[in-house]
Amino acid sequence: MNTALATTTATTPALRRRETLPLPRHCCIAKSSVFRLNRVGIRSGVQKVGKTSLRISASSQSASAAVNVAADASIPSEMKAWVYSEYGGVDVLKLESNIAVPVVNDDQVLIKVVAVGLNPVDAKRRQGKFKATDSPLPTVPGYDVAGVVVKVGSAVKEFKEGDEVYANVSEKALEGPKQSGSLAEYTAVEEKLLALKPKNIDFGQAAGLPLAIETADEGLVRTEFSAGKSILVLNGAGGVGSLAIQLAKHVYGASKVAATASTGKLDLVRSLGADLAIDYTKENIEDLTEKFDVVFDAIGMCDKAVKVIKEGGKVVALTGAVTPPGFRFVVTSNGDVLKKLNPYIESGKVKPVVDPKGPFPFSRVADAFSYLETNHATGKVVVYPIP
Repeated sequence: MNTALATTTATTPALRRRETLPLPRHCCIAKSSVFRLNRVGIRSGVQKVGKTSLRISASSQSASAAVNVAADASIPSEMKAWVYSEYGGVDVLKLESNIAVPVVNDDQVLIKVVAVGLNPVDAKRRQGKFKATDSPLPTVPGYDVAGVVVKVGSAVKEFKEGDEVYANVSEKALEGPKQSGSLAEYTAVEEKLLALKPKNIDFGQAAGLPLAIETADEGLVRTEFSAGKSILVLNGAGGVGSLAIQLAKHVYGASKVAATASTGKLDLVRSLGADLAIDYTKENIEDLTEKFDVVFDAIGMCDKAVKVIKEGGKVVALTGAVTPPGFRFVVTSNGDVLKKLNPYIESGKVKPVVDPKGPFPFSRVADAFSYLETNHATGKVVVYPIP
């Protein structure tokens, strides 16, 4: 299992369903992709302007920013979104067609969602594993997004309408993650969390990157990984592990990369940059005679990982019990990290790995989560296209 953790303190008011008349449908075209803009709404107190219902946010955001979004005739008043109103299994997920679009603050952009990447933290959140710090129910889940900017807040400087972008939409995954996430037709994202989508990959590939690549990178930074050091990646074929291999090898200049995987995925981890591919179904890592400067544990084997580090070596554990000197961290979403890594993606040195069973269509989000929760996915599980 790859567990990557990351998001932002939510200020989003409770999700509301709209009961106003639908506005006409329009389309927004960016490059070769066509995106249907379904009905979007902005919530809290309603004003009438002609025949258009405007919902003005009751939060501390600028009211003028909210009015500007709602008044734009090209943006509809409601959207389709996956929602859950109670914690539980995949059965609590419901596809709703009359959810109001999140309010766009001055420092945010409104994104027409094209693709979404799923993460283990999505499932843990839905199961109520960190309900004490979660945002209020009901919830539109989803951390990772790739899409097109359709509106910008008044304080946004770097992005404009029509930009193709990607992001992990929540700054802290476990501390008040966004109530209105990415599994919807529209989502609002802070400028600081965004980056332009790499030009050489499609929206589905881009959607699988943000949280996982930010987790892989921050884990390497926190272990003080640098050129000439060796690393062992546990679960090298998973979402985070597949990127940790590539970053260690092609960005940080590892002297040697070893990675564990099942028999059928050994060639994959080799192709990503692993010098030594270890079949975990046949070999125990604690029996390895070689020691490593860093072990990146993306599966939950910290007790074994600490046995194969050099003196003074470090172990970062993303899931499971932590055995000293191993440590865990909660990743911080940061658009600057994506911008830093974009050149490596665009050069082909770092490649997104999308599970071949996908992408899953928007109507099958529950199936996508069921598959993700088997813990046997290769790379990332992606939902694409979003209507």
